[in-house]
Amino acid sequence: MPMAGQQAIEGEIKDDPAAEEAKLVNDAPLKLEHFLPYQLNVVSSLVSQALSRVYARRYGIGVPEWRVVVTLGQYGVMTAKAVGAHTHMHKTKVSRAVTLLEKRRLVTRRANRDDMREAFLSLTAAGRAVYEEVAPHALDFARRLTEILAPGDREAFDRAIKQLTARSAELVAEIAHDDQDDDDE
Repeated sequence: MPMAGQQAIEGEIKDDPAAEEAKLVNDAPLKLEHFLPYQLNVVSSLVSQALSRVYARRYGIGVPEWRVVVTLGQYGVMTAKAVGAHTHMHKTKVSRAVTLLEKRRLVTRRANRDDMREAFLSLTAAGRAVYEEVAPHALDFARRLTEILAPGDREAFDRAIKQLTARSAELVAEIAHDDQDDDDE
């Protein structure tokens, strides 16, 4: 009789959609919430949302504009291409951000006489003031974000971030190389 009872239980499980769903979840080879690229994306998205409130409220700028202002605040004069490379933003996103910042008179553009296809970007006095005013708020936000980490954990986290960034760049280059090989065939 235990066989009949076992079969009845298994029959109930097969007819129970919730039990079937639970089995699928447990057997899934890839669980999104445990997938490192997804976890990094969630952290990045949440941090960007929270930090953007600091500068969106005060200055009415978004993430791309913020990255341009901070990059130019740090380096002074750069081309849009250099800003894009430094911030890992696509050239169209940089272009749109620069256009908005120019309209707001936070960024100025000066033609490159050696190459008329590009221009040198820099902060205006108003842009520099925004950068200098928002920098302490951004640094305070970063401090508050990481204050939950013990000093040793913070050092390990910093090392891990640098290693993951370097490895990600290697993988991008590797995949681009593989794509190029596929195109050549």
